[in-house]
Amino acid sequence: MANSSLLLQLIILLLSSLSSAKTSTKNHPLPPPLTTDYYAKSCPRFHQVVQTIVVPKQSTTPTTAAATLRLFFHDCMVGGCDASVLIASNAYNKAERDMDINESLAGDGFDIVTRVKMALEIECPGVVSCSDVLAITTRDLILQIGGPHYEIKFGRRDGLESKATNVEGKLGRSNMTMNDIIRLFESHKYSVREMVALMGGGHTIGFAHCKEFQSRLFGPKPDPSVHPKLLERLKAMCANSSSDPTVSAFLDPISPGNFDNLIFKNLLNGLGVLGTDQAMASDPRTRPFVEEYARDQVLFFRDFARAMEKTSVYQVKTGNQGEVRRRCDAFNNHPKGGKSA
Repeated sequence: MANSSLLLQLIILLLSSLSSAKTSTKNHPLPPPLTTDYYAKSCPRFHQVVQTIVVPKQSTTPTTAAATLRLFFHDCMVGGCDASVLIASNAYNKAERDMDINESLAGDGFDIVTRVKMALEIECPGVVSCSDVLAITTRDLILQIGGPHYEIKFGRRDGLESKATNVEGKLGRSNMTMNDIIRLFESHKYSVREMVALMGGGHTIGFAHCKEFQSRLFGPKPDPSVHPKLLERLKAMCANSSSDPTVSAFLDPISPGNFDNLIFKNLLNGLGVLGTDQAMASDPRTRPFVEEYARDQVLFFRDFARAMEKTSVYQVKTGNQGEVRRRCDAFNNHPKGGKSA
């Protein structure tokens, strides 16, 4: 009799818990998941419209892919992939894009996102978020220059906040040690392998201004890890960078316009432009991956694609966690810079 009574009490407790869970879910529904066919009905020509803008832009302005990939990463690493880096500052708020580490983000990245968003607003007004635009534009540009295909899921919402004060400590700087870089990526839940794949992918088509690496050239004595011929070339390029801070160098001096594994071969030969890149070829924690990717481009492409899929869903906002902006550089109803301004 006592056992029957105890069983009845357990059943009642279980039913009560299930009822409470249903009520909680009803009052606070889970945000919808991202899906590959999110725009199949609401914007069926989504992919075609993106391609009509991306293909000619990259053909006429070859630096677009590198600029957009960097923009994408700088967005996702600060509060998640929510297009917060696209917001322009105003009198009330200094936005992410005006933090010193983001001031060198190239205009080509912002420009292609704006063009794609405008085209989609004509095709299907108020439907496609800027964060989805940035994600698909980045992927399609990488494909266009020979990089790997990776899956992108859609349904992101654009964030409601963009503050320069949120940026520090979330992005790597050129003067960081390898310990610093590894700790930074670990804080974003990346393994060392994923870190090397992402840094290599970002820098096989990237570029940097002289201020990011000139200490390796003009310090008390040049960095001995720089190949002598590269050193001579970079010193000539950057000789007048103090008067012209826009002077820059491709991070892959051999094939800067192609997405390939030459960046890793370069590092093994002392041809890394950034000190943080070159350090990957000497640090025992990263060198094995540099050597693997230098030997095997297929492996590099596979690991980069997986890391980009992981990045593309990093702390995304869905459902009522954000909005679909009418224009990518301004919130719809938050003129002072965000929810906490």
